[in-house]
Amino acid sequence: MPGRLLITNCRLYTDVKQTLSIVIENGIIAQIGNSDVTACDSTLDAQGRIIAPGFIDIHIQGAGGADILDATVESLKTISQTCARFGTTGFLATTVFKPNQENKHLIIASEYTDSNLGGANLLGIHLEGPFISTEKKAMVPSDGICPPSLQVLDNILDMTGGRLKIMTIAPELSDSRQIIQYLVKSNIIASFGHSNATYEQTVAGFDAGISHVTHLFNAMPSLHHRSPGPLIAIFETNRITTQLITDGVHIHPCVLKFVFETLGPNRIIPITDGMRALGLPDGKYTYDGVEYESQKGIAKDKNGTLIGTALGLSQMLNNFITYTNCPVDAAIKTVTENPAKLLGLEDKKGKIEVGKDADLVLLNSDRSVHTTIVAGNIVFQK
Repeated sequence: MPGRLLITNCRLYTDVKQTLSIVIENGIIAQIGNSDVTACDSTLDAQGRIIAPGFIDIHIQGAGGADILDATVESLKTISQTCARFGTTGFLATTVFKPNQENKHLIIASEYTDSNLGGANLLGIHLEGPFISTEKKAMVPSDGICPPSLQVLDNILDMTGGRLKIMTIAPELSDSRQIIQYLVKSNIIASFGHSNATYEQTVAGFDAGISHVTHLFNAMPSLHHRSPGPLIAIFETNRITTQLITDGVHIHPCVLKFVFETLGPNRIIPITDGMRALGLPDGKYTYDGVEYESQKGIAKDKNGTLIGTALGLSQMLNNFITYTNCPVDAAIKTVTENPAKLLGLEDKKGKIEVGKDADLVLLNSDRSVHTTIVAGNIVFQK
């Protein structure tokens, strides 16, 4: 691919009134503006489209017919390239750890983190469990759950080789506090989720070092006026950021609007919670041997239980804007700057600034994706 790429006639998502040019050199944004540009190897005319930072999906199990659990490079490439169709330039391989099993999928995901997969960049791993509540396990398989154990955690850390970025944990479990503290010490995000915690247990988890929440409202107790559960603790703790499934089904649109108005654009990170069916037609698919049906972007098992989505992140972004009336620039921030900051990548990703990675997306007037660029390379174009 060319060393220098010039993008002309684009409009920044933060200021759509004027067009400008962006120069990319060796995968890095080298120049922004309309001043004289020295010779470039190639030029991309954006034709007035909005340009935004590439989207980052911190919670996705699969896409395009592939799943992280497949434990193959080919599946990682399929997920990566499918993500790129929806403006995603970076993602966390979200999956489970199965104690006393090979867990080859974690070894493969670790090995190919930060490798060229032909689409979105694999930024690391997000584990849902294994230290979670059996009562709130949702689609996490039973063999992917065990009591909190430093020995098991050490095994996971050895297997993932520094690639584990987030671990979802239930703070009400015995010995969870030492796990949380170990994660924080290891520079891994401890995320509240798949939990049956009370208000007090949730607060204790935050005090121990939990700083994030996995798919808010889902796989956790609801709010009750005499038993507030985790939700009040989450809303009142300003430093806590939270994932949000914005399909309008996992969370009712009026609740999404309430969350946005209450938390604001800085604490929310929309996710896909994407499954193998993401980017594919309606039909029947499987997750870890369990059959589910995907209809209109929503994945449900045979009992009608929600297990994830088949919607790309650009679609989730549009839903978020529709349901919350969030300004477009603020909404884009929730899928770019917010996840980059969460992952400690704000010096490289999440904004369009000179010196940052050239992970970019060109959006049509309806905010559908026209072009996705990763490290200065065009990986998708409609």
